[in-house]
Amino acid sequence: MKRSILLTVLLVLCAGLVSAKVKLPAIFSSGMVLQREMNVPVWGWATPGEKVVITASWDAQASAVADKDGNWKTTLKTPKAGGPFKVIVKGENSITLDNVMSGEVWLCSGQSNMEMSVRGVTDADKEIAAANYPNIRLFNVRKVSSQKKLNNCTASWQPCSPRSVRNFSAAGYFFGRDVYKELKDVPVGLIEASWGGTCIEAWTPWEVQKDDTFAIKRKESLDKKSAVYNEAAAKEEFKKAMAEWNRKNELWKRTKRQGRAPRRPKLKKEPKLSQNYPGNLYRGMIAPIEGYAIRGAIWYQGEANSHSIDDAVHYRKQLETMITSWRQIWGQGNFHFYYVQLPNFMKPWQNPVEEKEKWPYTRESFLKASKEIPDTGMAITIDAGEERNIHPKNKQAVGNRLARLALNDVYKRSNIVRSGPVVKSVSEHRGKVTVTFDNGGAPLAVDGKTIEGFAIKDEDGKIFKAEAKIIAPDKVELTCPGADDPVMVYYGWANNPVGINLINKAGLPASPFRAETVEVPSFFNLWGIL
Repeated sequence: MKRSILLTVLLVLCAGLVSAKVKLPAIFSSGMVLQREMNVPVWGWATPGEKVVITASWDAQASAVADKDGNWKTTLKTPKAGGPFKVIVKGENSITLDNVMSGEVWLCSGQSNMEMSVRGVTDADKEIAAANYPNIRLFNVRKVSSQKKLNNCTASWQPCSPRSVRNFSAAGYFFGRDVYKELKDVPVGLIEASWGGTCIEAWTPWEVQKDDTFAIKRKESLDKKSAVYNEAAAKEEFKKAMAEWNRKNELWKRTKRQGRAPRRPKLKKEPKLSQNYPGNLYRGMIAPIEGYAIRGAIWYQGEANSHSIDDAVHYRKQLETMITSWRQIWGQGNFHFYYVQLPNFMKPWQNPVEEKEKWPYTRESFLKASKEIPDTGMAITIDAGEERNIHPKNKQAVGNRLARLALNDVYKRSNIVRSGPVVKSVSEHRGKVTVTFDNGGAPLAVDGKTIEGFAIKDEDGKIFKAEAKIIAPDKVELTCPGADDPVMVYYGWANNPVGINLINKAGLPASPFRAETVEVPSFFNLWGIL
């Protein structure tokens, strides 16, 4: 009899342990910003069949019933910008989320130049000290590379303060700060998911790129390394490397830290867990937050996909694949997506055109994407780079130019110049070439006395430096006596085109480009049609 009673007690206790309390993913927590005036998805976990009721202090309510696997999802109508609010999620237990704001939410993603924190920028101490914006909220997703799609991440919402902003994305912060200042009383939520040195394939779901030859090649390379990977050998190698590093580091300290500090070794991990394995960062860092209502995303990446001209050219397709997949996964339609065109970097150019360099082709991929993918835009940063630093410190310019795109497109601030000039067309008539620009919202101008950076290729393949002058608010005329039959026009076509200076009157630089010329018949030119 006693054994029967004891068994019953144990069964009751076990049932209590199996019963799941209502839980929320980390993205739903106190201090969060919810996208304003939208039916925002809310989800979590509970006991199968359990009813979950969500009550918000702005007089909104929603409910859901957990399915057989314990998952539940619903939508909650959010109010106009404001707060703080309280949200209560109740089932068998109750979760209270305090200090919740309703405002504008943006995802900030990419590789090292998105990851680069505020503490590394120009005037870092000044910027950090001034970063007291309690209604800007920061959520920094922990780096996780995963072969399985994760449903949660490690992070928490933090009010923007000198302490919290130090290690947050500088490009993301300066973007959010400029948006917040212009929108005034509208809270801004910034979600950072970035990892230095990573390729676009890692951030893209594998299912949508499994037929992409570049993604397949990257995956096969890592799969081959995985086949011969030996964990025990890797640990032993790491142990020896650490011993050598400790010896060198002690010597470096004894010599009063002269020269560079020795680089600390890293344990070689299973190649399939590499942060560059196609799909791994999508599964580990994007999947846990996918569906959280956002206004859009900003993206700073491309360096890791610029190892060859073929890579750089193909990046245009990969960018569209990733953007399209994210939009489909979020299910919000074409949320706005803005990206940073790679800045000037490496040795300054020696010739009017440097066709064998790689970064100009990556820039062209961004340029084409901005014209061909709906609801996207490109921040031009050809003047914001550094010759010897792949991580330029002027992230204030990067954030501002991304913010201009959003403020003009999304928030309809027509008084804000959207962008620097972008080429629209190139026409040729009797040796003179006319380049027409989308000037970004302000007339063309030159930062100096004469325009530098244009070149012309003739039908024999010879390249000449071209003289340029502004002839209209959106037009530049090129002349080059040595090139009788211009077939191609270049502007700033080099890794580091030092000295190019075509801007608009807002001071924003023109994008580098190359474009074939179109010959204009005499009668069209006579009547000013083209």
